[in-house]
Amino acid sequence: MTSLKVNGETYQVAATPDMPLLWVLRDHLKLTGTKFGCGEGLCGACTVLIDGAAERSCSITLAEVGERQVTTIEGIPANHPVKQAWLAEEVSQCGYCQPGQVVAAVALLKQNRLPSDEQINQAMSGNLCRCGTYQRIRKAIHAASSKMAKGGIIHE
Repeated sequence: MTSLKVNGETYQVAATPDMPLLWVLRDHLKLTGTKFGCGEGLCGACTVLIDGAAERSCSITLAEVGERQVTTIEGIPANHPVKQAWLAEEVSQCGYCQPGQVVAAVALLKQNRLPSDEQINQAMSGNLCRCGTYQRIRKAIHAASSKMAKGGIIHE
């Protein structure tokens, strides 16, 4: 059994240490919001936060996570400004990539409260959207940033 901290809870997982975190989350913990995309860490669909930084869960093993805190899309509160902006700006089209997009946006705004278009583009460039909602994603990030700045809101 391996101990794993996810969304503020500690779980005991019966998985091999070399199992990718993505499959531990989806198959063992039934946290299916994190999506399988490419399995190569290239598309961003499987993005989670590990100690607050965006990471590809398909490319990191259970052993590599160790004692660090994992946050999935399910662990980001519904009232988080990024999630609220995603709904307000109607970002989702098919929605498959959106959990990874939201998680990456949360990580970006944690590091940079008022990012420029160029900084957003750079930070989000590893998260692919087959529907091409990149302009709405950028608009939602700006809206969340503005709300966080105006309200002094700090979310992890």
